[in-house]
Amino acid sequence: MPNVQLVQEPAADALLSENPMALLVGMLLDQQFPMEAAFAGPRKIADRIGDVDAALIAGFDPDRFIALCSETPAIHRFPGSMAKRVQALAQVVVDEYGGDAAAIWTEGNPDGREALQRIKRLPGFGDQKARIFLALLGKQYGFTGAGWREAAGDYGPDGTFKSVADVRDQDSLDKVRSYKKAAKQAAKAK
Repeated sequence: MPNVQLVQEPAADALLSENPMALLVGMLLDQQFPMEAAFAGPRKIADRIGDVDAALIAGFDPDRFIALCSETPAIHRFPGSMAKRVQALAQVVVDEYGGDAAAIWTEGNPDGREALQRIKRLPGFGDQKARIFLALLGKQYGFTGAGWREAAGDYGPDGTFKSVADVRDQDSLDKVRSYKKAAKQAAKAK
């Protein structure tokens, strides 16, 4: 079983390690929000509805799900819109993968390119987020599809410390933060 340490909080990290849907939801929430808080979101959802299960989330009353996601502490700084995205993602997992989030990267033994294409078709997953998620799967979640590092692009090599895919402890989290801060400063300078 994977042992991800993205939140640096045992219960939240255990859920991410054990539940592929939780990991997928955490990645979806990882935008315009601190990474650890985003990946803590699935634990908040599980605490409020009992599980992070695609069918359970997809079938939840939308207004009630938004209300639960908005409770303090909210799952995201934009809890209403992100609750809708989480439900849309869950519906795709139910409709296309029988409710099994891991099937996105395991069904039919896909190579890295195919897994990347499947991830990119998910709601809320653009090219960069899909590449980062593929790198996370390969580096920490046991995905071994041929060519996954190449498909993940800049996020595939070991020791890059560019994204959540490289976070394993506080030291690596600090390195990723430093990289992102430097990249933002370089972008501003242009």
